[in-house]
Amino acid sequence: MRPVGGREMLGKVGHAALTLLSLLLLWQEAAAIEVPLDPKIQQDLKQPPTIIKQSVKDYIVDPRDNTIIIECEAKGNPVPTFSWRRNGRLFNIGKDPRVTMRKRSGTLEVGFRSGGRPEDYEGEYQCFATNELGVALSNKILLRVSKAPLWPKEVLAPVPVTEGSPLVLPCNPPPGLPPPLIFWMDSNMTPIHQDRRVSMGLNGDLYFSNVLVQDGQNDYSCNARFNFTYTIQQKNPFNLKVQTREPYNDTSYNASDPFGGRKVAETPPSFLSPEGSGSSKMVLRDERLLLECIAAGLPTPSIKWFKRGGDLPALKVKFENFNKTLKILSVSEEDAGEYVCMADNRLGSIRHSIDVQVKAAPYWLDKPTNLVLAPEENGRLVCRANGNPKPNIQWLMNGEPINKITETPTSANREVLGDTILFRGVQIGSSAVYQCNASNQHGYLLANAFVSVLDMAPRMLGPKNQLIKVVMNNRTFLNCPFFGSPLPELRWFKNGQGSGLDGGQYRAYINGTLEIKRARKEDEGIYTCVANNMLGNAENQVQLEVKEPTRIIQAPTHQSVLRGSKASFHCKVVSDPSLPTKVTWTKDGERLDLGWRLKKNEESLTIPSVSENDEGIYTCTVKSEIDQDSASARLTVLEDAFLNPSIFSALPPDHPDPPIDLDLSDPSARSVRLTWIPGNDRRSPVTDFLVQFEENRWEPGRWQNLSSFPGDLNSVILQLAPNVNYQFRVIAINSVGRSQPSQPSPRYKTTAAPPDSIPRDLRGWGSNKDNMEITWEPLRDLEKNGPNLQYNVWWRRKDSGDDWTNVTTSETKYVVRNTETYVPYEIKIQARNELGSGPESNIVIGYSGEDKPTDSPTELRVSKVGSTRANIHWKPVDLSSVQGEFKEYRLYYWRESSLVPGLVVSKEKKTTGFYTTVPEPSGILKDLVPYSKYKMFMVVANSRFESLPSNNVEFTTAEGVPDAPRFFRINRRSLDTLYLEWGKPLEPNGILIGYQLVCQRVNGSRLDQQEIKTFRPNVTDFILRLPDRSARYKFNLSALTQVGTGEVYAEESPHFTNEAENFTDATDVGNKTVTVEEGKQPPVNLKALIAGEKYHLKVYSQELNSISSKSVTFKTKAAHIDQVDIATQGWFIGLMCAIALIILILLIVCFIKRSRGGKYPSPGFLTGFTKYLVRDKKDLPLDPVDQKDQDGSFDYQNGSSVRDRNENENSSDEDNKPLQGSQTSLDGNVKESDDSLVDYGEGGDGQFNEDGSFIGQYTVKKDKDETEGNESSEATSPVNAIYSLA
Repeated sequence: MRPVGGREMLGKVGHAALTLLSLLLLWQEAAAIEVPLDPKIQQDLKQPPTIIKQSVKDYIVDPRDNTIIIECEAKGNPVPTFSWRRNGRLFNIGKDPRVTMRKRSGTLEVGFRSGGRPEDYEGEYQCFATNELGVALSNKILLRVSKAPLWPKEVLAPVPVTEGSPLVLPCNPPPGLPPPLIFWMDSNMTPIHQDRRVSMGLNGDLYFSNVLVQDGQNDYSCNARFNFTYTIQQKNPFNLKVQTREPYNDTSYNASDPFGGRKVAETPPSFLSPEGSGSSKMVLRDERLLLECIAAGLPTPSIKWFKRGGDLPALKVKFENFNKTLKILSVSEEDAGEYVCMADNRLGSIRHSIDVQVKAAPYWLDKPTNLVLAPEENGRLVCRANGNPKPNIQWLMNGEPINKITETPTSANREVLGDTILFRGVQIGSSAVYQCNASNQHGYLLANAFVSVLDMAPRMLGPKNQLIKVVMNNRTFLNCPFFGSPLPELRWFKNGQGSGLDGGQYRAYINGTLEIKRARKEDEGIYTCVANNMLGNAENQVQLEVKEPTRIIQAPTHQSVLRGSKASFHCKVVSDPSLPTKVTWTKDGERLDLGWRLKKNEESLTIPSVSENDEGIYTCTVKSEIDQDSASARLTVLEDAFLNPSIFSALPPDHPDPPIDLDLSDPSARSVRLTWIPGNDRRSPVTDFLVQFEENRWEPGRWQNLSSFPGDLNSVILQLAPNVNYQFRVIAINSVGRSQPSQPSPRYKTTAAPPDSIPRDLRGWGSNKDNMEITWEPLRDLEKNGPNLQYNVWWRRKDSGDDWTNVTTSETKYVVRNTETYVPYEIKIQARNELGSGPESNIVIGYSGEDKPTDSPTELRVSKVGSTRANIHWKPVDLSSVQGEFKEYRLYYWRESSLVPGLVVSKEKKTTGFYTTVPEPSGILKDLVPYSKYKMFMVVANSRFESLPSNNVEFTTAEGVPDAPRFFRINRRSLDTLYLEWGKPLEPNGILIGYQLVCQRVNGSRLDQQEIKTFRPNVTDFILRLPDRSARYKFNLSALTQVGTGEVYAEESPHFTNEAENFTDATDVGNKTVTVEEGKQPPVNLKALIAGEKYHLKVYSQELNSISSKSVTFKTKAAHIDQVDIATQGWFIGLMCAIALIILILLIVCFIKRSRGGKYPSPGFLTGFTKYLVRDKKDLPLDPVDQKDQDGSFDYQNGSSVRDRNENENSSDEDNKPLQGSQTSLDGNVKESDDSLVDYGEGGDGQFNEDGSFIGQYTVKKDKDETEGNESSEATSPVNAIYSLA
């Protein structure tokens, strides 16, 4: 096809391209105006014509049709008029009675009912749509009439051929329009069988690699089918006369030996088509490539294909016609090259090379679009196309080449620069339709784009004086749609006062909407929106009323009532007094028919006599014109038996029993009815039934939730997935919990069906620079719906207009190869199985792979370098050179050295990123170490690669304040002195000039006045004499540089010797320095911290002191009470002394006893002590406890000495009276008191060890004749005295 218009556009590349680039960099373009679809605007808006429908470029019609229709539809305001050109000349429709044009349309109808031939109207047609603002053009439509010519009559003599020789039967079909479809048949209308030996070529000829005798039994006729006219033309048949050297016997034929044992000379391969060793083929981009190699030879040769310099594109290449034809459906430039076909049999092989050249008709890169501008605005039309050869771009205005148009005053505002037209300061009257024609020798593209210069005073598009009511405290939007050209500026005012509303409580949007973030009562009023441009202004008003919300303040509550009794639900409502409200009731989501039974008033609903049908969920809904509220409650109806206290109220609710007797019915493709009998609800109504399923294909034995149903149902329809073998079980749920699952139902298998679901998470991304990986999440097992699940994947380059390329795969990934670097593709996917295909997904945009950026940032430099930050500047790259998604400018920097002599630093590289697209980018580099030398370079990065580095830059940071000292230890070597020791900062950040120590006495919760001491930089310890040894002191130590005081290390002194010793023994912990063993993972516990104090924490490397973490500040929790050391209190010391004195007296008594008898008191000693304890309650005298024999020994049997017994015998009768509280036995003996410790034992002899402890029971067995006397007047021993004191 040839381009529209006369001659080429002036200027190709060179100077025009450079001029365009410079202008585009310096020139700012106003955004094009978007015209609203408001009918009033569209009615008044004048608009140049636009072609909206036209016939195809190559238009072939059927000669048997009575009417030929050539379409051309256009829109515009005023309505366009239409004219046509035929073969480049004006086509006068009025002079031809057979041609008519439809009303308000440019579509032509050519009728032949009254005679005429369609062939007379063949030619090239072009439609012109015109109104006062411009002319739009259609494509050039080449009208041709379909032809189906007959074969010339000819008599074909029998074709002689020798057995085993090759043969070609020519077809030579008559040239039809469009070309016919060729096939071969015999005279019985049976298709000729084709195989590796016999096949039809692309030109329609029938090729025999070698002839068999059996080939002579058929005749061969070439047939041509013309699809347009639905006719088939048949050529006279060929008859073969096969000549053999030996007689042929039909019975001797078999497939393994087609020659029946006869000797036929074998021949090496030779090519029948194409001939020779090489040929060439030209194909257009996106068209179909067909390469053919047909070889002769005996045995029949096999065909193989290769591509020189690379592999065949396996995903695109298909082999047909028994490997004799190579087909690529949609050719691209990378398919060009040299293809080789090789024919071989056992006698040899031959090759044929085909040089494939891929050319391209023009295709769009950037199609021009309509442009609406206001007066004095700037704009541009861009028309970019590609092809092979590169297409020529030609601009036309209103159908005439732009360079042939006479200059007008508006021409000065227009400049053509190659594929771009720039408009500056457009004026009224310069509206026009521009055509861009891109053409080369293989075709052309034509696009219309109008430039409409519109001037319109502001107009308000919304309703006038609108009243808006909103709920208090809600986010509110006031709309004020408007239009004008130039685009008006809109401002809001409240009550006609003040400046424009924007900021704080208000936010004004560019589309005319005003947002009130939280509507309050004081926001009520009249809001005015005013739109202004140079042609005038317009305004509209919105009245805002803020109302109280409508709320239910007393909601209905759940109720359980006896059948036949009354139930009431309350629903109390408050609302804005100015808003009428309406209260409605629903039951189980359906509107409640009140009727005669149910009674409703303003605040309640009453059901006078409850029945089972009344059970359900009752919802109260209150509505006003601007809001609503609702609340729900459940009514449960109880049977009479529940009133029996012994049955119902005495037993607590329990888990319900499981349902029983599950049954399946009403089967269908995707559903089944499940019915069950509910179990006992155990005194709590069942609220829900949970249906679970198990399938035995993908996860046998695993029960999964399917659906939940209300507790009043026992028969439900289950929605199922296809191709699943189900079984079900049901679980009942009440207020206590779930029942045990029911017994499973019988199995039910659904039939297979096409997939319903779309694969999720479809995305396209490049793993290499020349591919795109399309990935997706596979369908779940229950979504497959049938066997043999596969995925149809389509892709095409975005905005290219190309046909979709597709592939079918069972994987979850597909790689598109041989793509350009980082170009967008449209992708969609569809799941399919043996039953059919599912729905297609939405189109997703993916990108092919990225490559390394070709350009690097340049002119990297720094400015305003401080101690911890510096400003970075560089010259950016052209974003097209990034060859991928622009991520950031990435700065690599590292600390080369410290300016502090002898300080070793880590040279680890760090990175920071800057995302910016401004012409002069800059950034701030933070967190630098002061007084250091740094190096840096910059790269530009996409998602996968970085560019080569920019120039290296060195800079030094200024001096700063130092870090905290590395450690700070406080040891108490005496009561009056503290030994302070510290380490130099790991990062001095400058030249140290000394240390500063701030000391403060801690007085309760207060701190006394500070005392400041300074030290030289080489001093790292100090002995401090304490004025008050019992006080606690707080120390703040910091290092100094010329810049100032550094980070403070805070410590508190211990104030007791034992505390100081603890600090000394546990230096690492007490001084807040913890060494972590290599390989040990955090966390690390810090011990011996002071309650209520603030600490600074840093982690350092022992090998490289300069490597450290950031400082973290934390504070320990305060103690609940002021802890007092009990060992220092006077009352405690006195108590300890008294206890020690008592222990000393007891020890003396023990030594005296041992010196007198060498034995401890007998059991009688303890017995007497026991009696003392008993009598102490009853004011009775004690028995003797320290009486001995003459030799000073005790009578261990009686618990008293002999002398005591004699005296007791002479004592008075009164002394022999029973003790008060004792009982006399029948034989006159005195029985022990009930209060005696004897009763606490279990009988038996009581014994003591040498240390006086019990061996047996607490009591001692006495003789029956033993009596107890009064206390002896003899002086007691010291031990008796002690017991008396007790």
